[in-house]
Amino acid sequence: MKIAELVECSRAAQRVIAGYSQEKIDALVRMFAKVVYDNADPLAKLAAEESRMGVYEDKITKNKGKARLLWHGLKGKKSVGILEYDEAAGIVLVAKPMGVVGAATPCTNPIVTPMCNAMFAVKGGNSIIVAPHPRSKKCALRLKELYDAELDRLGVPKDVFLVIGEPTIELSVELMKSVDVVIATGGAAMVKSAYSSGRPSFGVGPGNVQGLVDTDVDVEEAAKRMIQSRIFDNGIICSSTQTIIASKKNYKAVIEAFAKNGAYYIDESAQVDAFRKALFPKGQINKDSVGQPVGAIARLAGLEIPAGTRAIILAPGKYGRGEELSREKMCPVMCAYQYDTWEEAVDIAHANLLCEGAGHSVDIQSNNKGHVEYAALRLPVSRILVNQTCTSMNGGAFQNSLSPTTTLGCGSWGNNSISENLSYFHLFNKSRIAYVKPNWNQPADSDIWG
Repeated sequence: MKIAELVECSRAAQRVIAGYSQEKIDALVRMFAKVVYDNADPLAKLAAEESRMGVYEDKITKNKGKARLLWHGLKGKKSVGILEYDEAAGIVLVAKPMGVVGAATPCTNPIVTPMCNAMFAVKGGNSIIVAPHPRSKKCALRLKELYDAELDRLGVPKDVFLVIGEPTIELSVELMKSVDVVIATGGAAMVKSAYSSGRPSFGVGPGNVQGLVDTDVDVEEAAKRMIQSRIFDNGIICSSTQTIIASKKNYKAVIEAFAKNGAYYIDESAQVDAFRKALFPKGQINKDSVGQPVGAIARLAGLEIPAGTRAIILAPGKYGRGEELSREKMCPVMCAYQYDTWEEAVDIAHANLLCEGAGHSVDIQSNNKGHVEYAALRLPVSRILVNQTCTSMNGGAFQNSLSPTTTLGCGSWGNNSISENLSYFHLFNKSRIAYVKPNWNQPADSDIWG
């Protein structure tokens, strides 16, 4: 089916659901999550096989966890009709659908990203067309099959969720120019295409999450959280912690804590250089390293690592621009740096973020509120996650109040339109009824200028 035909079918379905009650919309939104939850295992298996990256068991966890979290976060939230009366201000907010949402989705998250985008789109009374990465088209089409069966059961037009069956860059770009609003979760080129489409667009920026370890934390617990953040799904999640920035006072203890959790530390310059060349040949990330297990990464570098290794920690010595290992590494490899003062720790993180990942996030392990806020005031990031497992909690979690999502806006630093987690409220328009404020009065000039 041509893009114009897909959009026409999607628009017809959208006109139908635009008239649904909040209750029926929510039943539809719940279905998108429950289908993935109930089919988490086979969908994870398909994702691992088709994308050839990541960890099958982690994908099951991701499918179930995101489905559960997203529905819990959306349940009970109003998105249809009159949203809010502000009697004191004389303002009434009214929700209006945007229309047809076009969503470019990545092979790193081939199940939960289409699911999430569909939930957000339909919550606002929109329909959605998914343009999957070519290495995830089977996943998208399988989701379509599962959703179609439930849409039939619910009496909802199946065209409310459509998929480009044979995706190409050209078709994705055409889709973006044809819909009413775009979500682009993928590489920089795809995000740039979204913002060049002439349509309202929500994109993401590259990750390069800096991990700062304060001197007042339980290093064993911090290491457990940070290494889990690094190795989950073989490190392909944009919120994976990339570095360990630890104090010289307890650096050895921090590295030993990581070693107890399966990390293998390398500070010999020739070996570090072997990984540098393997991961970034000619200055670009090696596609053969993305989402691959730690043993395969070691083989790319021509080195042997101990059996049972879960992650590799490199000590490159240098950081920031000019050091390729300061960039995002989409595999189970971290870099370690030492600082004298907390200010220096923040400077190291800042330099690495300017190399890549500005706007995304930092992972801070600290109990010092002053240190956390010092970093938050100085680092160009949208999220500062404290004493949590970044890869699984940065996109929202039951433990924090970040909006559950799979699309993490990176603000102007990352060339994005939002500096927060994308959510359902970004995908509907709001009309404002403006009444005369009760008991209004015009202030005197002396009050205005005084």
